[in-house]
Amino acid sequence: MRFKGVICSLAMAGALATTSLAADREIKVTDRLDASADTLTDMMRASDKGIPQSLFDKAHCVVIVPGMKKAGFIFGGQYGRGFAACRKPGGVGWSAPAAIRMEGGSVGFQIGATETDVVLLVMNDRGMQHLMTDKFTIGADATGAAGPVGRDVTAQTDATLNAEMLSYSRTQGLFAGISLQGATLRPDNDANREMYGRDITNREILDGDVRIPESARHFEHVLNRESDVRGQ
Repeated sequence: MRFKGVICSLAMAGALATTSLAADREIKVTDRLDASADTLTDMMRASDKGIPQSLFDKAHCVVIVPGMKKAGFIFGGQYGRGFAACRKPGGVGWSAPAAIRMEGGSVGFQIGATETDVVLLVMNDRGMQHLMTDKFTIGADATGAAGPVGRDVTAQTDATLNAEMLSYSRTQGLFAGISLQGATLRPDNDANREMYGRDITNREILDGDVRIPESARHFEHVLNRESDVRGQ
């Protein structure tokens, strides 16, 4: 009886995970873009615990995954959909958003039944090139580190100077730097097709020559606004 109970619990957990992922796929791209913009605003403005403005200003690209979910019961896989954008050549403005999926990995926190917002700062050209590939894994293909939080990070950044990506999370109102070792990122081709009306690669989008769709104007506005804050 106990064995049957365990099997039943696992089946229910699997069904709930499947339902959760199916519901996530039904969320409109426009809604995810707006949620991503709001996530960045909140995590940049989180008083003394937010993403440091100085690091955001140095970042070549940003990746935002709002509401990342726990996709499994036993194996604890993670699943989320979001967007990446890179600074245009010369640092003036941002590229159009490229849709991405984040999956798996030992992400350094327990999501459980809650959702967790994730932001990655891509700090150099090597990290930027990874975003333009078909798939890469943090900790294997790209170096990552938990990002320091707070306004004054001078003393905290020595360990992160060589990291290609710095990662942050927000769970139930709590902000922190997190480890995303083993997490895999890949293009979300379905979302890109919905945004741009055609098949298009993340490399084409992030290179900066693709026109920003109307659905992403709020997302673009927030990126430009946070770039101009300069620590205010």
